[in-house]
Amino acid sequence: MRIDIDAFNVLKVVVEEGSFAKAAERLHKAQSAVSYQIKKLEQYLGVNLLDRNQYRAELTHEGRVILAEGQRLLAHLGNIEHLASRFSEGWEPRLELVIDGALPMEPIMTALKRMTEHKIPTKIQLNMEFLGGVQHRFERDSADLMLVKDYRSGPSYHPKPLPAITSVLVAGKDHPLTSRRGITLSELQQHVELTIEDSSPVKSQRDELQFGGDKVFYLSGFIMKKNALLKGLGFGWMPDFLITEELACGDLSELDFVGGSRFRFIPQLVSTLERPLGRAGRLFTELILEEFERFQGDNASGLG
Repeated sequence: MRIDIDAFNVLKVVVEEGSFAKAAERLHKAQSAVSYQIKKLEQYLGVNLLDRNQYRAELTHEGRVILAEGQRLLAHLGNIEHLASRFSEGWEPRLELVIDGALPMEPIMTALKRMTEHKIPTKIQLNMEFLGGVQHRFERDSADLMLVKDYRSGPSYHPKPLPAITSVLVAGKDHPLTSRRGITLSELQQHVELTIEDSSPVKSQRDELQFGGDKVFYLSGFIMKKNALLKGLGFGWMPDFLITEELACGDLSELDFVGGSRFRFIPQLVSTLERPLGRAGRLFTELILEEFERFQGDNASGLG
């Protein structure tokens, strides 16, 4: 014999109504059926749940403890039924995202916040990598989406372009290069270049914007890189959205490099036809595209 889960709900109603007769009326059951259901539960558990010596149906001490656990069990079952209902509507159990640390987090976090407002049952995992590490993690973990600066395309990849991002070649205000005009490549190579380390274990993707000097410091993220730039440790490329205030107040300066001090890249939101997106993945794609467009518009108006 197994526990009749519904018996906990019947017990709760009996206590709330104070009698088997009123409980039966509320539950639209025969009084004998209500009494039998409670008796069966008591026999299975081996304890008396109700004090039948009282005028009103009241729980025994053991009954109070067991009913509290039973209500928790009913709540868990309700959650399971809710999840099953949502999954049957096309919501996938899990959505894994891999993003490049060179991309702005604000629109990504806003899109995720908007996802929560839909009260979806999907568990979301967000991972950050750099350069070739993004695609490596995407393929290794069979992730659902990658937001990537650059990647090796293939026949199964399905990219959606995001608004362009600008990177600026900068150094700290006290760095020797900030006072120079018409800086040549050989002059840059005499100073420490700060760059982001490829997080892929095979280091297959070299940053094409590196200047090829011998003095290179590899850092593990853009926050660390910005701190190093502000300390005057070296020069390097930074996404403009991360250094707007520093450029405005003069803590960082754009270098006058003859080869150009700015470049634009178009990040991509990539899925693969081998792992078609479910309802959550399609919703996140829609929200990400909207939020990146809004982020670009806000930044453009701010710069203007």
